[in-house]
Amino acid sequence: MSTNRRIAIIGTSGSGKSTLAQQISRHLTIRHVEFDAYRHGPNWTQTPDLQFRCDINEALSENEWVADGNYNIVRDIVWGKATQIIWLDYSISLVLWRLFKRTLKRGLLRQKLWNGNRENILQHFFTRDSLFLWALETHWSMKVEIQEALKQSEYSHINVTRLVDRQSTEYWMSINLHQV
Repeated sequence: MSTNRRIAIIGTSGSGKSTLAQQISRHLTIRHVEFDAYRHGPNWTQTPDLQFRCDINEALSENEWVADGNYNIVRDIVWGKATQIIWLDYSISLVLWRLFKRTLKRGLLRQKLWNGNRENILQHFFTRDSLFLWALETHWSMKVEIQEALKQSEYSHINVTRLVDRQSTEYWMSINLHQV
């Protein structure tokens, strides 16, 4: 019996959104929609906003899914359809540590990402396009932005779970996953 589980996982870059979404997807046997796969075309070309919105709208047209990403350009679509938001509101130190480990792994293993793209270690450590700089520049403002957005009446239908550290996430997974 379908319960129309439509779960959006949000949080700062590097917080573990995709990892958690993959775990939930496997456990509940529902589709995982990773927004980065729709946003980043070959050679890291950015999908135009209108196409991105259409792609996400189509990807989330099913009754059950778990999606991860923080793109404001599609927030109205995602949150409008979501029944649950899981907010990974972790400390900046944990986020930076996770970004460091992820970037090294992807870079050293030359891991293929969406549409054949690969991360460039040097870019993330030594340029203005660094994910580390992005995380530092957006971490606190994103927290305020999410809090304000969640107060909007059009999102009052969403069950919000705010997880603040790894332990609370593990506990939530062990206790509540079957109830999502």
